[in-house]
Amino acid sequence: MTNERVLEFYKLFEELISSMTSDDYDEEKIIANVSRLAVFFGLSKATSEFYRTVTDEKLGNGNIKVGYDSGKNGEVYRCERVIAKSMVVIKCVAYRSPDMGRLEEDEEEKLRLAMRAILSFISRHRLEGVVEKLIFFDTFGYPNIQSFLRYIEMLTNRNSLGGNVAIHFNLRHLTLINRDIGRGAGDVAIHNYFNMIKDVIGEKGIICRVGGDNFVAVFDDSLLEDVLSILRGAPVVYEPNTGKRIMLSASTGVFRIPKDYTYEAPGDIMDRILSSSQAAKLGGKDSVVFFDEKMEIGKEKRMHIQKLFPIALEKKEFKVFYQPKIDIKTGKLVGAEALCRWIRDGKIVPPMEFIPILEQNTDICQLDFYMLESVCSDIRRWLDEKSNVVRISVNFSRKHMMDVDLLEHIIRIVDKYNVPHEYIEIELTETTTDVEFRDLKRVVSGLQQQGIFTSVDDFGMGYSSLNLLREIPWNVLKVDKSFLPVDDDNSTSSRAVMFKYVVAMAKDLGLECIAEGVETQRQVKVLRENQCLYAQGFLFDRPLPLTDFEERLRTNHYDVGTQ
Repeated sequence: MTNERVLEFYKLFEELISSMTSDDYDEEKIIANVSRLAVFFGLSKATSEFYRTVTDEKLGNGNIKVGYDSGKNGEVYRCERVIAKSMVVIKCVAYRSPDMGRLEEDEEEKLRLAMRAILSFISRHRLEGVVEKLIFFDTFGYPNIQSFLRYIEMLTNRNSLGGNVAIHFNLRHLTLINRDIGRGAGDVAIHNYFNMIKDVIGEKGIICRVGGDNFVAVFDDSLLEDVLSILRGAPVVYEPNTGKRIMLSASTGVFRIPKDYTYEAPGDIMDRILSSSQAAKLGGKDSVVFFDEKMEIGKEKRMHIQKLFPIALEKKEFKVFYQPKIDIKTGKLVGAEALCRWIRDGKIVPPMEFIPILEQNTDICQLDFYMLESVCSDIRRWLDEKSNVVRISVNFSRKHMMDVDLLEHIIRIVDKYNVPHEYIEIELTETTTDVEFRDLKRVVSGLQQQGIFTSVDDFGMGYSSLNLLREIPWNVLKVDKSFLPVDDDNSTSSRAVMFKYVVAMAKDLGLECIAEGVETQRQVKVLRENQCLYAQGFLFDRPLPLTDFEERLRTNHYDVGTQ
């Protein structure tokens, strides 16, 4: 190379380096400088290739950019780099037409220098993008919680956080939707639902996935009603070819950020939207709950209960109260439900003040095992004393379904006290819909194989009632009191008709049927007319402390009125 040509190369090379290291990234300027160098070396084509893994390279699944192309082929030089830790593959390939002849040795050396510089730039620039994706996006491509927090920080730095609204929402009945249309179609539906909300928010906010079927968003308050209209329920396409749709909705917690709001830590906003979202999830029909300051008091109460729980458990402050189950044909006491009462400082803490709080984590599972052990201890003593013994049902939260060894844990406790299995019944409530059916079926089937009864509690309150009966082999169906006719209902009322057919269905399926919440003799008459022969309710007894229940076991008879 002549001195003039060497000087020309270094001038072009310096311009390339300057464009690649500038704080003001300009891709067109970089490509223009690459093109000038390509012309300088007489190249016909110059490309760069980026592959996230070696496997992607083999499959040709990468990003290929053409920096210069005159339309002719002929490879002259290839420069490749594999980053060991991440296995990212980066390549530069230069093409020179065969009729141009070979480059001189010093020219080829300068070409290698330029290509190595381009490789270094690509590795830094593209890896920044990869790191960005790894940190701020999940494996499904949704922006994650880090994206959400970064956006809030950005708004805070601009002094524009106030006047926005933050939400947390949880998709409803997702397990059942996946069962109905398949997990793949369910994923498509979720993605399309996400995009519906994202399109409404546009550039005025961000929506992110925080795991599973839980999402968060922050956006301009003026968009709130449009977003909530989707979250309350919207038809979503899950099969693009056929246009098939499914209705999706969510339980949503909302925090309208005041103009004078002082942002101190990410948890401030997250706590507010999570607590209101949890209230929406547990609140029945109201799927949207707005945060208010009373929830802060509720948060303090929750933390207080969670702090006291292990101490109370150790001190055995939780006591079993037994509510009798009666055969309305004979008046005999045929069973009882074990209910938890917390006796603290001589006073009963109402169950609604601590059970929902314990349900928010796995504390409820510890309490359930404690209750089962207490019941087994009582039954063992009754057997040893030759007392009358009846089957006792113990409530188990669906939180237990995460425990793959649940069946073994139950059997171990029952056998520890040498309690005949027929005296134990496990009640599982039907009101929660986010439990995998196969796990529930596995546990119920396993308990039955061990001779332990199972019952579905509050039947009719949940979304999946018929699926539960069709697919899971229960022994007992407990009909929720909302189905039980009240005294001023006639035989054609909706409640009377529903009760009649629920009981008939249970009998046809071979299930033992018991009505909860029986409070009047008129209701007892309705039970008899529909041949539902077992009842539980205040008409006969409230939940009784141990000594009172043992007295009922001795007398073993109730006045059930005229036949």
